[in-house]
Amino acid sequence: MAKINFGGVEEEVVTREEFTLDQARNAIGGETIAVIGYGVQAPAQALNLKDNGFNVIIGARSQERALADGWEAGKDLFSIEEAAEKGDIILFLVSDAGQKQLWPTLKQYLKPGNALVFSHGFGIVFDDQMGIYPPEGVDVLLVAPKGSGLNVRRNFLSGAGINSSFAVKQDATGKAMERCLALGIGVGSGFLFPTTFENEVYSDLTGERGILMGALCGVMEAQYDVLRANGHSPSEAFNETVEELTQSLIRLVDENGMDWMYANCSVTAQRGALDWRPRFKAATLPVFKELYQSVREGKEAARTLDMGGRPDYKDILKKELTEMAESEMWATGREVRKLRPKGEASTSTRGIAGRGLDQG
Repeated sequence: MAKINFGGVEEEVVTREEFTLDQARNAIGGETIAVIGYGVQAPAQALNLKDNGFNVIIGARSQERALADGWEAGKDLFSIEEAAEKGDIILFLVSDAGQKQLWPTLKQYLKPGNALVFSHGFGIVFDDQMGIYPPEGVDVLLVAPKGSGLNVRRNFLSGAGINSSFAVKQDATGKAMERCLALGIGVGSGFLFPTTFENEVYSDLTGERGILMGALCGVMEAQYDVLRANGHSPSEAFNETVEELTQSLIRLVDENGMDWMYANCSVTAQRGALDWRPRFKAATLPVFKELYQSVREGKEAARTLDMGGRPDYKDILKKELTEMAESEMWATGREVRKLRPKGEASTSTRGIAGRGLDQG
């Protein structure tokens, strides 16, 4: 593994230069990879593995999407039971609630020497709630791409790839690590970061509920509401809350880091951001501590399984998302997006444009 210094902490990372695609193919050999499920992550991982030359089959209850993606019934598309029976390496890629429901069926088809692979530590870490206890004779692996299935596929097709975390929970065959790295490279990872099932699920659940989705959306709504309450128009409130962040500033942070973005703002923006940053950290730190503790104690897992297992969950979700979509803020966003200038120019470090970014 390559050693990289991350902010003063040295970590080991696997690259696709040191564990090549040819090595990955050799490590898997002629084994059949059975992808169970075809929902969020499964299409991207399955197609990437197939395009990289691995022997992949799909096991799915609903097969319309898989058929549309070119998988053929009876050839590489089967029922879940048939695919599990044929597979040597089982990628268990249904939802967390779905894993709990499907496990009693799937475990019957696991044979000594198989590998059981997850893209999320949920099922193993919260085994007391999930009831997932893999048999001793199988490898138990984690390959977790750090992005949505959509981006896993998009990045693969562009040649960029995506980073992934990996872990071995159980090595029954003596080749679990080799299999794990091979799958990580096979799904299109550029860099592979060692983790544990526990660390992956704790960080993942915290991130989703926190800055990646829950906190980000909540903070945006709070700022928008304050601007509107003080007489700003919907378009102005949305532009200053969402549009400038997503179309300008976050791209600069992505390319060069937060300090660089600060350095390339006006003094007014710099000073205000630097002065208010500690206030926002102090205000939210207790919430994040409470969130992490809720994740560790399994409360978030219980909530997920309770809601995800409800027969009317899709109706509940549709109602919640409709309320969000029809709120003034996000209805405004739909109209603002239509007004984005079209053309070759894009916001980047080569052409900084945005209020507060080129002004003294």
